[in-house]
Amino acid sequence: MARRYIHSEPTSKLAIWSRRIAVFALAASILAVIIVRSGLLEIQPALATFAGALAIAVLALLVAFAALAVIWMEGLAGMGAALSAMAISFVLLAYPAYFASKAMQLPWIYDITTDPIDPPRYEALARLRPRDANPVAYAGLYAAEQQRRAYPDVAPLGTNSTPQAAYDAALAAINKRRWRVVDARSPQAGRREGRVEAVARTAIMGFRDDVVVRVRPEPDGARIDARSSSRYGTFDFGANAARIRTLMNDIEEGMRAQRPERPQAPLPGKKSTPAKKQKDQPKR
Repeated sequence: MARRYIHSEPTSKLAIWSRRIAVFALAASILAVIIVRSGLLEIQPALATFAGALAIAVLALLVAFAALAVIWMEGLAGMGAALSAMAISFVLLAYPAYFASKAMQLPWIYDITTDPIDPPRYEALARLRPRDANPVAYAGLYAAEQQRRAYPDVAPLGTNSTPQAAYDAALAAINKRRWRVVDARSPQAGRREGRVEAVARTAIMGFRDDVVVRVRPEPDGARIDARSSSRYGTFDFGANAARIRTLMNDIEEGMRAQRPERPQAPLPGKKSTPAKKQKDQPKR
């Protein structure tokens, strides 16, 4: 019986190596995220690891392109390996590419507040921040002007609710987001303002950002101010402004939920029954 030989096409070594490099970049990036979220090491080595993983992903992408060219010209196998390397590299590079596009449109600031003249101060958080973190003091009027141009909708929240009700709504909104509350002090009439200091985490990398909410009494209710700043880095990609914006919306909805709805208008020809006078809805 004659033996039958099956001819197999040689596989491109560049394709194999591109996939190996891409998988290594993926593993390094996952390791960097684990280090940042767990706090096992300082943030600088973790960021250096993540930056190195992105550089390796770029290398894998270049090798994959070279492998595709060799496969096309020489008819080698390995198309799947090269395409998988490209897919992994694109997934890893899409995240920083998105933020890089945002960096071209946003100001180079990392500290956002609703009151640039008298920003809420970090007290308990100031003692927790590492020495190599960003300063706890607000950057000043130059940063405030940049913030005003980029985020004109970041503003304090005024309400005719009591300071205690405003404080309760702010604390409930922070707990709803599962931020770690470091210090919480309710307002006291004529003695002190309400304050809540908390630590928020970014979605993917888990960077720690500091947040403080201040509740001050007003003649007709209360005023709520907030401040959010990044512990590291001089650019926040708009994360702090978005955090304050959504937090203020949640506080406003929380205060609205504390009150009964307004009664419906009476139908024509029917007398309306007297109702208790209700307070106005919270206003910006």
